[in-house]
Amino acid sequence: MAEQQRAGILPAQAIAALAEEGGIRTRRPLDDDQIQPASLDLRLGRSAWRIRASFLPGAGITVKDRLSELALHKLDLADGAVLETGCVYLVPLFEKLRLPVDVAASANPKSSTGRLDVFTRVIADGARAFDAIPMGYEGPLYLEISPRTFPILVRTGSRLSQVRFRRGVSRLSDLELLNLQQEQRLVDSDAPDVAGGGIALGVDLAGEAWNGILGFRAKKHTGVVDVDKRGGLDVEDFWEPLRARGSTSLVLDPDAFYILASREAVHVPPDQAAEMVPFDPLVGEFRVHYAGFFDPGFGHAPAGGAHARAVLEVRSREVPFILEHGQTVGRLVYERMAARPSHLYGEALGSNYQGQGLKLSKHFRPFVPGG
Repeated sequence: MAEQQRAGILPAQAIAALAEEGGIRTRRPLDDDQIQPASLDLRLGRSAWRIRASFLPGAGITVKDRLSELALHKLDLADGAVLETGCVYLVPLFEKLRLPVDVAASANPKSSTGRLDVFTRVIADGARAFDAIPMGYEGPLYLEISPRTFPILVRTGSRLSQVRFRRGVSRLSDLELLNLQQEQRLVDSDAPDVAGGGIALGVDLAGEAWNGILGFRAKKHTGVVDVDKRGGLDVEDFWEPLRARGSTSLVLDPDAFYILASREAVHVPPDQAAEMVPFDPLVGEFRVHYAGFFDPGFGHAPAGGAHARAVLEVRSREVPFILEHGQTVGRLVYERMAARPSHLYGEALGSNYQGQGLKLSKHFRPFVPGG
């Protein structure tokens, strides 16, 4: 396939071809909906280990070797197991890789994972960085999981993370971003802030678009969230709605977790993929957005995504911090696709967040203010 030779993010059809050629190996066949427009969902294996601490194996060392030093106890995931908050777990993934010498990969939590405040990172043998898989890597993948707010129920085959495959340099420059903004309006702004290869997003704290709701703050000491069950939980058993009171600011409580929305609508054209870049410590004492991948077609009107916002998963640090309406909270970087994917985000089943506004994860029933 031509897209397998071009620089850029590999699209769905190239990921499928990579699997057929042995670049993605698994004893359990891929699920029908596992390949996304620009990424592959990763599935939990049969067992999990609770471990003493997070770690990186380092050059020349396997994860399995380090696991023998750090494992506390083993959990069987076949019938499901609860992962508790404040603990760190390591799970071998079904998917193993044998990448071509010119293809690298990067991982991120899935959107639903981030919206539950579940911290996940993919680890490869010999890794010196999380979520980064070097060109030509051959070997297993593991997922580190640390629920921060809600205990979660997972099982063999649950999908908490996703991986993108990349050939060559694909990230757009500032000039290319500005040109693409003029041509296809990446964010709904007449004066976009573009710097360092990213386009800024602000936070919406006006509450006008969401029936007077600014966002949601997670409650403590809640029940368990089954990560594979959709629409079964009442919002107010897990979340405190934050209502507008004439102010357009919000004080973030230390170590609290919030779901907010971007002020700008976001658009990812069919020939591009986007990612929310890591938090910049110069803009404040908080972290935003665990789940950073935006697929081609997100917010794309022909795919049903007009006016889609980025949902912001925000956690304050050690001190209270005031967010103001419109304040920059993150940047989107855009990358070229090696080819247009065979289907766009929103064109197939399983696109839970196309056209989204202020939206919690798929596990919760729709929230009706005052209902």
